Amino acid sequence: MGTLWGGRYTEAPDELLWEFNASLRFDKRLAQVDVRGSIAYAKALGRAGILNEDEVHILLRGLEQIAREFSQGSFAFAPTDEDIHTAVERRLHELIGPVAGKLHTGRSRNDQVATDIRLYLLEVLDELAQSLRAVQSSIIAKAEEHLSVIMPGYTHLQPAQPVRFSHWLLSFFWMFQRDLERLQDLRKRTSLCPLGAGALAGNAYGIDREALARELGFTGVTENSMDAVSDRDMVLETLSWAAILGVHLSRLAEDLILWSSAEFGFVQLAERFTTGSSLMPQKRNPDSMELVRAKAGRLIGNLVQLLTVIKGLPSTYDKDLQEDKEPLFDTLDTLKMTLPITAQVIATLQVNQEAMQNALDEAMLATDLADYLVRKGIPFREAHHLVGQVVLLSEQKGLPLSKLPLEELQRISPAFGPDLYDTLHFEASVEARNVIGGTALSAVKKQLQRARMLLQGK
Repeated sequence: MGTLWGGRYTEAPDELLWEFNASLRFDKRLAQVDVRGSIAYAKALGRAGILNEDEVHILLRGLEQIAREFSQGSFAFAPTDEDIHTAVERRLHELIGPVAGKLHTGRSRNDQVATDIRLYLLEVLDELAQSLRAVQSSIIAKAEEHLSVIMPGYTHLQPAQPVRFSHWLLSFFWMFQRDLERLQDLRKRTSLCPLGAGALAGNAYGIDREALARELGFTGVTENSMDAVSDRDMVLETLSWAAILGVHLSRLAEDLILWSSAEFGFVQLAERFTTGSSLMPQKRNPDSMELVRAKAGRLIGNLVQLLTVIKGLPSTYDKDLQEDKEPLFDTLDTLKMTLPITAQVIATLQVNQEAMQNALDEAMLATDLADYLVRKGIPFREAHHLVGQVVLLSEQKGLPLSKLPLEELQRISPAFGPDLYDTLHFEASVEARNVIGGTALSAVKKQLQRARMLLQGK
């Protein structure tokens, strides 16, 4: 059996062009979904009266044998296999003879590959959703372990206000929750079946596309055959989703890299998620998180690559679209490793409460002092200015805020009273922020409860 398209040709393709054009080296991972689509299509041809019952039975028997060969790793590819579709059809012809040639009736590789990609994505996206939930689960468990731990919160990487460690960690839960919701949303648009669109104009044999879609587990069919064969939005959306997720993972990795450095010492990564130095025996490098941070660039690059490929394509299918698979597969493979590693790093993370406590500086309570003045009736802008003078006094005297004499504070504002010192405690600071999304203990517990319910699908 030769190529699927060589009838009008009088000479063989150039060898270099054949290698350049062939996609089997990367699209062979679509093997099982390609067979699934062919089984459903054979049945559809039978329902449409194009194949008789015996022909359908013979085709199904051959396709099921091919599926077993793929599962067992015994399928033998041939040098003439241009892509996975060619390989399956060639093997089918070897197994059942000329009846194999009837399977492609009314079907094009254009609608076939579009169907394969969608089927493959629906399987893999479900697996990645589980991996992402595992990261969220690790976050919840680690946050619950350390509810009492207070640490410096940072803006501009400068000490800002005290927060609970659990509150900081849960901030990533919500980033990942948005990622999970985006994944669930893109899955809806992925779950539309293009099979029956043909090369671009539709199917001439009365195929029941809705029945095909149901059999393959899709929720609906594509509405326009020309759009169906050229649409790669499901790939672009997946790459976009992955790029955003990669950025969130990178930000978490960056914090953990910083917090695990000797200068901070807030956390320590488990040894099995670090590596040593080939020169310096004392080193424990956070390579797992550094690679997670770096992979974001790879994920972003894959998105940009495919956007650039698609941006100027004419209708409908063009060979350029063959370039959709390598960035897609690379992105999916990257996340298959990155997400489980991140989940385990969090699960095994050691938290150094003492180091976090020692890093707290009373200057971070300046906002609480301004809030104190506001409660005394002073407008916030004026209170901000007055507390700025208090901070300057603290720096000039080399004293923490709680050690400044009351009489000197009252020279700045007579609104300061002896009760101001009650506000100058880190626990009081975090507990004052008892609103939804705040860092008070009760607020964090409510946040954890909402997070657990979301994770359980409630």
